[in-house]
Amino acid sequence: MSAPTELLVQYARYHRDPRNIATHYIGIPLIVFAIGVLLARAQFSLAGVPLGAHMLVWLLAALWYLRQGVTTITLATIVATGVLVALAHPFGQAPLATWLGVGLGSFVVGWVFQFVGHFWEGRKPAFVDDLRGLLVGPMFVVAELWFALGGDRQLHAHIVREAGPVARQTPRHAQGA
Repeated sequence: MSAPTELLVQYARYHRDPRNIATHYIGIPLIVFAIGVLLARAQFSLAGVPLGAHMLVWLLAALWYLRQGVTTITLATIVATGVLVALAHPFGQAPLATWLGVGLGSFVVGWVFQFVGHFWEGRKPAFVDDLRGLLVGPMFVVAELWFALGGDRQLHAHIVREAGPVARQTPRHAQGA
């Protein structure tokens, strides 16, 4: 099993409720965007080239994805996160109130979506057990979107076989009610 496949299976085990997956379509891009906004304020120059901390973090994440293996999913994740970071860039130069409002607002709203989804699922977020989950999350969203569009049915079938089918869960906190 390839590294990206193994990571997606591991992450998918925490995400089998369709409501939780749906909240991740909103929450994870908002969080990636928010981190881009917040880091875009920190600007520096490297060999005369102006850079922002958001670009450096994106580059490091992109290298991590490539290290997992060059696949349609990892490449699409690099592009998707790059687009979010590029959209965040202008907010780094925005007035302080706008920068903080957009950055912190997106971050908080993104995490609210995440925690609501995990409440419905009745499971903690994957990153609690493995910090790599913070990087696998965007890859998972890209993969789920790819699968929904009919892409890589073999990989999707493997993940379902290993992690279980997507079905509405009854969380432990609701079972006694």
